[in-house]
Amino acid sequence: MAERETSRDIDQAASTWTARLDRGPLPPEGDEAFLAWLSGDPRRKGALLRARALAMMSESAQALGPSFDPIAFEAPKRSPLASLSRRQALAWTGSAVAAASLLALGVGMPAAGAVIGTERGEVRLAPLKDGSTVLLNTETKIRVRYSKGERFVTLLKGEAYFSVARDEKRPFIVEVNGHRLRAVQAGFRVRKLDEAPVDVLVNEGQVDVAALNQPAFASTVSLKANTRLTLSDSANGRSAADRPRPIAPEAVTRELAWREGKLAFEGESLQQAADTFTRYSDTRIQIRDAGLAREPVTGLFAANDPVGFSRAVARVFAAKLEQDGDNLVLTRGGLHGAGAH
Repeated sequence: MAERETSRDIDQAASTWTARLDRGPLPPEGDEAFLAWLSGDPRRKGALLRARALAMMSESAQALGPSFDPIAFEAPKRSPLASLSRRQALAWTGSAVAAASLLALGVGMPAAGAVIGTERGEVRLAPLKDGSTVLLNTETKIRVRYSKGERFVTLLKGEAYFSVARDEKRPFIVEVNGHRLRAVQAGFRVRKLDEAPVDVLVNEGQVDVAALNQPAFASTVSLKANTRLTLSDSANGRSAADRPRPIAPEAVTRELAWREGKLAFEGESLQQAADTFTRYSDTRIQIRDAGLAREPVTGLFAANDPVGFSRAVARVFAAKLEQDGDNLVLTRGGLHGAGAH
């Protein structure tokens, strides 16, 4: 009986195939060998996607020239409670407008309240005057209002990560869809997208959650680090489904990859991945094959590069990629049709 490949063996083979593919078209016998390898162990497709994603990131770095500083693209080693640097937050967008807006916000946030927002594809770091920060994801809007008794933020739409500076006398409160999230010192993500339930993810400290129609925090749910909670409509109170769920640290890292301008997938369907890219770009990924849409996707990709993602997917899943205006169309097809044009 043949010995089963280890994950390391598969990753090494995927890196080798990626290097060969990047050097140019494979000869007929090479294509056959590649397809034979890819159709073997089901883990190979995910490994190849990861290898190609890393290769694309490396190529992008080289294209930035000798002044490129790769440290700006590394995952932060500091505690999420520490304020992210402006360069870390904005490096992937390359947006002078975002940088200028960041300077305008500064530490002088009006106590009476201010509305801060981002456009599609923009990520913005908003430093607050108490030392806390809010990192706004694409198409997000918040309202900030500080008083002597509390620090108050309303999430109007989108997704934001809050790094709360400690202040025992003034709790930090985030209001969203009829719920209040209260923290003294914490790092947590709140997401409010269209008709989907509000999603809260805590990765540092503690966040207490209560519905506004309940007596002052009489029915509070406390969320510890690496905990997730889905919030129901406050009109009906908290439902039985709204129970804190532990989440593995590696899953937390994937969920928060957008802070570094990346999207991380671990077994989501190709359709789910395509829908996620839609949040960050006007370019739409259309999948015109039901079977292809259900294929699982694994890898780390630049959030603002749907074309690079689609090319990698086309190669791995033997699909055809065509570009029609702002649409990237993926269909089942031969490997040789995998280039967007």
